[in-house]
Amino acid sequence: MIRPDLSLPIPESISSAHFIGIGGSGMSGLARMFLDAGIRVSGSDRADSENLQSLADAGATVHVGHDAAHLGDADTVVHTGAIWPENPEYVTAKELGLHVIHRSQALHWLISGRRLVSVAGAHGKTTSTGMIVTALQALGADPSFVNGGVIEQLNASSATGRDELFVIEADESDGTFLLYDTAIALITNVDPDHLDHFGSDEAFHDAFIRFADRARQAVVISSDDPGALRVTRGLSHERVISFGFADDADVRLSELSTSGPVAATLSHRGDTARLQLRVPGEHNAVNAAGAVAVLLQLGHSLADAVRGVEEFSGTVRRFELHGTERGVSVYDDYAHHPTEVKAALETARSVVGSGRIIAIQQPHTYSRTQQMFREFADVLETYADHTVMLDVYGAREDPVPGVTGELVSEAFADQGNVHFVADWQDAADYTATVARDGDFVVTLGCGNVNLIIPQVLASLRESTEG
Repeated sequence: MIRPDLSLPIPESISSAHFIGIGGSGMSGLARMFLDAGIRVSGSDRADSENLQSLADAGATVHVGHDAAHLGDADTVVHTGAIWPENPEYVTAKELGLHVIHRSQALHWLISGRRLVSVAGAHGKTTSTGMIVTALQALGADPSFVNGGVIEQLNASSATGRDELFVIEADESDGTFLLYDTAIALITNVDPDHLDHFGSDEAFHDAFIRFADRARQAVVISSDDPGALRVTRGLSHERVISFGFADDADVRLSELSTSGPVAATLSHRGDTARLQLRVPGEHNAVNAAGAVAVLLQLGHSLADAVRGVEEFSGTVRRFELHGTERGVSVYDDYAHHPTEVKAALETARSVVGSGRIIAIQQPHTYSRTQQMFREFADVLETYADHTVMLDVYGAREDPVPGVTGELVSEAFADQGNVHFVADWQDAADYTATVARDGDFVVTLGCGNVNLIIPQVLASLRESTEG
């Protein structure tokens, strides 16, 4: 893992940029926007993907595998923190004296003085960003945006718009959200995470305080989340707008209904509007309230803001249905923190009816698993009927002895509620033996756990045929 050095200068002009790890959802979106800006783009990734093929079709030069020769005539190299310091393209770019910048610095360069809405928080960033972008487009605006996931109805995670507005999902995991010149900051929640980077809860919360106080126009922040309330108490900003269920919230949620489509009443300064969403889950009503609060700061009325947010139909890998076999519905969700897992499973519970919920959990990173394995076990045992535990997806981290998926499964109070299976085919076959008509299977994790879904569907189908 490479920690971003935000002190490095960002070039004033870029004519040819090379992206190390260009196939990732965030990096591919940035690369596409560089192409839109008329910049020559090349890049590499460890494996071929639809993103690589799409970028090649758009005019980028892409490579599978990493090799110093792939740098070509690039004057700027963009990287993520997920690459290793020994990456040959990274090493050679440094030796040649090229501009080597983190992806957050590349995004900063793209924003270049536009009016910026930055969405931060431990959970809900991608959905909230998608809601804001969808609503703005529904209301006739054409913002640029960079999101952490594909917005379903736009079939894109990023786009270059004509307006001055720029909306981004701002990443707090490595502190890079402090780089941006934000006009309106939205903080969905402040649930401690990424302590491998920040070192302590206090440092994590202090980073959010700095992020919020730097916002030039307004801070929009949860009225309910304990961490957000702690941040609010530390703010010196003159314009802080709260949202949530609290009686004193500036944009207040009430009369929530989760039976059928999620609906709620939103109130602001004496005005009220009834909201009905296309996506399930109480947490999405909260996300919608935050998005509406941002739209109010952008000059829209409460009625228009609600109408715009109602157009949002979801983002890829957020409680996304992939198929049904033998009466068993198989969903995928990006949840990779105990709070997110709880929200995803509560959403499933609200729509599964009399069926059961079978979670397939892939713990993400050794550090998070080591810190939170008991919390994961408690949430899974409480909110799922049965859990199939896979091994840890290490991402940027080296393995830690003893930190595996089995560490989580062993923390279950009732071992009959969990089954640790390291082999994916065995896990898919086991899931098919447990699942019955009317059940939901939900894969959980932000690694590559979604790739097990075809195996699960095939195992379900084959068990029927057998």
